[in-house]
Amino acid sequence: MAKHPKLGANLKALRQRHGWKLSDVSSKTGVAISTLSKVENDQMSLSYDKLLQIGEGLGLSMAELVAEPEISGHPLTRRSVNLQGDGLQQKTQNYDYLYLSTDITRKRMVPVLTRITTRSLEEFGPLIKHSGEEFLYVLEGIIEVHTEHYAPVRLGKGESIYIDSTMGHAYLAVGEGDGLVLAVCSSAQADFQSALIEMLDH
Repeated sequence: MAKHPKLGANLKALRQRHGWKLSDVSSKTGVAISTLSKVENDQMSLSYDKLLQIGEGLGLSMAELVAEPEISGHPLTRRSVNLQGDGLQQKTQNYDYLYLSTDITRKRMVPVLTRITTRSLEEFGPLIKHSGEEFLYVLEGIIEVHTEHYAPVRLGKGESIYIDSTMGHAYLAVGEGDGLVLAVCSSAQADFQSALIEMLDH
């Protein structure tokens, strides 16, 4: 297999950033300490399966494992400005979405302006669940939040909620008007925005 010249340095940088010892990484991933040490010192490469094993054990995507390490004192300088009318629109059975900052790839936060039109669980269908967490801030109207394990809660303009997205959830509009919310979904899943769009489209 071709050698990954960035993998050793990046794995070491990630380990040091989190304060992990080689033994910690080994226990999390099931990869031998001797193997990890050789990889960090560019003395051996890893198979695709081993890379996946390390990524899953550390909660990192493949892209993060092989990406160029961040240089100390040189933080990421990505920026995305959303002007009126910008964004990617998606209309589904229950929500009208406007995905923002779509020009930034591999981001861990997905900001979405969401119009809530459905008014009952019967109309909504099965609760939605996906990886990560999400924060919801009500901009207009009143919404009712349904989740597994918790009683429904109603939120009005200026109120918000933060939930574990792996828990089934649904947002409903209350009253005659629609609800308008700003949602920010977050996940370590690779290319999370595309996965989220595809899942919600179905």
